[in-house]
Amino acid sequence: MSFKNRGGGGGVEGNSKSFISQKWTLFLCIASFCAGMFFTARMWTVPETKGGITRTTNVEAERLNLVSEGCNTKFLQQKDVKFVSKDVIGEDSKTHHALQTLDKTISNLEMELAVAKSAQESILSGAPISEDIYKGDSPKKRKYFMVVGINTAFSSRKRRDSVRATWMPQGEKRKKLEEEKGIIMRFVIGHGATLGGILDRAIEAEDRKNGDFLRLDHVEGYLELSAKTKTYFATAVKLWDAEYYVKVDDDVHVNIGTLAETLARHRKKPRVYIGCMKSGPVLAQKGVRYHEPEYWKFGETGNKYFRHATGQIYAISKDLASYISVNQHVLHKYANEDVSLGAWFIGLDVQHIDDRRLCCGTPPDCEWKAQAGNVCVASFDWTCSGICRSVDRLKEVHRRCGEGEKALWKTAI
Repeated sequence: MSFKNRGGGGGVEGNSKSFISQKWTLFLCIASFCAGMFFTARMWTVPETKGGITRTTNVEAERLNLVSEGCNTKFLQQKDVKFVSKDVIGEDSKTHHALQTLDKTISNLEMELAVAKSAQESILSGAPISEDIYKGDSPKKRKYFMVVGINTAFSSRKRRDSVRATWMPQGEKRKKLEEEKGIIMRFVIGHGATLGGILDRAIEAEDRKNGDFLRLDHVEGYLELSAKTKTYFATAVKLWDAEYYVKVDDDVHVNIGTLAETLARHRKKPRVYIGCMKSGPVLAQKGVRYHEPEYWKFGETGNKYFRHATGQIYAISKDLASYISVNQHVLHKYANEDVSLGAWFIGLDVQHIDDRRLCCGTPPDCEWKAQAGNVCVASFDWTCSGICRSVDRLKEVHRRCGEGEKALWKTAI
């Protein structure tokens, strides 16, 4: 009996202790939770202060302002969306600008790489270097201002002689021009279909007499002018380290001093393409002059070409000539060489400079301009794509439109 009473009393006492223990446990949990919230808020909410004044973001300030004015939650969410939209637009603008900058940087690096490759190939190919100019054990390549390549053909001997008798210095004067002004001038020609045949031997004999040819690894042919132009720039940039490379036809009159002064104005600009820019029609009809077999690439019938320099004369800076040299095997050739050159640059960050003094007419046009103090760089007849009957008329054009021999040597480059 007593055992039962003790047992019953012990059971009530045990339940009381258990009940108290549960209440303290619940109390301690609540207290711990409150303490945790308090310390968490203290550690996570660390406002930025400056001069003892707490700063809030624009969004937080707007929220406080809206709450104080009793605005509803929906309007607050709309304001949040507006702020987020502005932030997104701002970030998108920054990203777009960064991508543009990256594209230009990549383009510049590609150009510099092309120049470096070309320079390395020049040294490996034994390109001319100046005498007694060494830095340590490495030879330093002679620097020139411009290389003028006069495009010619096997049948153009009389044209070449008329150029030699007018605007192209000969013998010691040409050597002096190279040494003092850094101007290289050469007739540019490849070889015949039969290597070493009668045509090649005639050019070799002419070259032994005048020493003014640049021979290309190229088979001559009117339909191969695009390939010849590409080979010319690739060869010239390997042989001579110049700032500019010029291509001119042998039936055009050129004032070399004025040409040099014109190019010198742009020497601080990268990737320069200078000439008389035009945009002629794409001729789809077969049998006509300047027919474009790939006319369909330029859109609908009647479309025009993109802007490019007319083929009688144009100049490009060294980085562009190096680009052609490095990429010559993948550059597409169109039927017309001036269109091909323009196509090679169309996707690059190139400065197209349209200078109408490179396409003056023959007298009286170039003569009137010279009398007005605006001497032309080059003169020719548009109707003939050169000077009509240039062998007979070049001396007259030179007499009436030439800059004078003294002007060439006084040219400041």
